[in-house]
Amino acid sequence: MVKFRRTFSLMLALSLVACSGKSDTNIDGTQVKEPAPAEIRGLAKAAFGAARVGSSQKSAPLGGYARGCLAGSEQLAETGPTWQAMRLSRNRNWGHPELVDMVQNLSKVAAAQPGWNGLYVGDMSQPRGGPMLTGHRSHQVGLDADIWMLPATNLNLSVTERENISSISTRRSSGAFTNSSWSRAHHNIIKAAAKDKRTARIFVFPGAKVQMCKDEKGNRDWLRKVRPWYGHHYHFHVRLACPRGAKGCKDQTPPPAGDGCADAQQWVNNILNPPPPNPNPTPRKKRREFTVADLPQQCSNVLRSQ
Repeated sequence: MVKFRRTFSLMLALSLVACSGKSDTNIDGTQVKEPAPAEIRGLAKAAFGAARVGSSQKSAPLGGYARGCLAGSEQLAETGPTWQAMRLSRNRNWGHPELVDMVQNLSKVAAAQPGWNGLYVGDMSQPRGGPMLTGHRSHQVGLDADIWMLPATNLNLSVTERENISSISTRRSSGAFTNSSWSRAHHNIIKAAAKDKRTARIFVFPGAKVQMCKDEKGNRDWLRKVRPWYGHHYHFHVRLACPRGAKGCKDQTPPPAGDGCADAQQWVNNILNPPPPNPNPTPRKKRREFTVADLPQQCSNVLRSQ
């Protein structure tokens, strides 16, 4: 019966998207290919994607950022004094209570920036974490959040507007530099996120990290947490460390010592002058999709919990 309910919920979620007349859209407005039920049958993403609410358990991230789940999640309110959750049809405005608190606090910092009234918050986690139906290999334990680069000037967007509005790109030259949409406000918001003691990493495109390295005149310790990564020019990605006492949570290896500015500059150099391709590349193995059995054992209980 439980399996039937999960399957029915998944079919209902997919049918609602189909009946809306348009499929899900990415942060940049491009279309997302929705999976057919037959493509995901038996996979963890089907089971976790079907869950519509969090489990009635004590909050706990279980496993690693890209292989785990979340017990007792908390939902970020769709609209708050200084934030709005975007793409509500995805039902990904859930996370560990520490993540929800961090996002709310960061939105207050954003609201103090010129031209910003707060934050547009993108994907956090699903109600019970786990692998997602579309996109993201991480975001599985409720400790990751995508923050849009688009200044949140209007905090009265309707549900429909939140489905259709797109963020803005802040890069040029394939990510080697920032463009005119980048502002000191972006710098200040990312800095505030990095200075939060709970934050383990922030992912942003290489040119933004280099620009922040050039512009920062004070204590540079926080820059260590800001890591260059592919994409991440329509949004930046905040990742929290495992909360204290979360025994089932697996932290990522801490960033290397130092501010990381030289490493980011090397990323930029490689964008502008790509190194020659490896004449004997190692064939890339196709990534295997997880089943529930591949996740921490407690994740089965998370799915079964009411």
